[in-house]
Amino acid sequence: MDFIVISGLSGAGKSQVASIMEDIGFFVVDNMPAPLIPKFAELCMAGQGYDRVAIVCDIRGGQTFDGLFAALSDLSKMGCAYQILYVEASRETIIKRYKETRRLHPLVREGRSLDEAVQREKTILEPVRKRAEYIVDTTALSTAKLRGEILRLFGSGGPQQPMSVNVISFGFKYGIPIEADLVFDVRFLPNPFYIAELRHKTGLDQDVYDFIFGYQQTRDFMTYLERLIAFLLPQYVEEGKAALVIAVGCTGGQHRSVAVTRALADFIRQKGYDAAENHRDMTRAL
Repeated sequence: MDFIVISGLSGAGKSQVASIMEDIGFFVVDNMPAPLIPKFAELCMAGQGYDRVAIVCDIRGGQTFDGLFAALSDLSKMGCAYQILYVEASRETIIKRYKETRRLHPLVREGRSLDEAVQREKTILEPVRKRAEYIVDTTALSTAKLRGEILRLFGSGGPQQPMSVNVISFGFKYGIPIEADLVFDVRFLPNPFYIAELRHKTGLDQDVYDFIFGYQQTRDFMTYLERLIAFLLPQYVEEGKAALVIAVGCTGGQHRSVAVTRALADFIRQKGYDAAENHRDMTRAL
């Protein structure tokens, strides 16, 4: 069982880290009281389906971490191996983030200035930092890079793929999907709409598919598109992207975009990625 204790400075990004770990298969509990940690670990070790657990413990739980250390000592006695992930950032970065979000630092409520609160929290958390197996400094990390770092540390062994891909066909006449990361226009391909026996069919019908891919320009386009996608997918994974949406559009979203989406989704699955295939506008004209 993976049992991770997430701690660190307020404003350093613990919530983002917790969300990322949840995405990769961890069961995440935020701000669990320290005395409950051993009891929760017992449930996990008893085979309750919690194989990967992350618990967030921070300054909200009290001014000292004696209770946390006592709980961690109990975990060791129980034979529950744990690791501490400590999240930090520079004082200037944390102050800037609090000013931008206009949130209150937990220790500001005690009459301290924001600067004093950050310094005080750093002092209080120093014993936790010294015991941490992993220290992640988010000062210069974008959300994508933070995700990549968490995936590097904890991504293996989880039930989920590091990135899912959704390939969507659409019609330009109905608008580009707002969730699309990549958009490809296939309106230059031969259009089955002008073939009477194919007009009322879709790109999922074999005779329509064969018509579109019977042209050399379609096959050439797919060769270049597959090379591009094969290059991009591992780059997005390395960046830490959780989901990629590829949109393929033709005029009405019924023939060409559907056939190309079908072929592209198959190619992506052959590359070992979890690829979903959706046809947003395929039935509008039927």
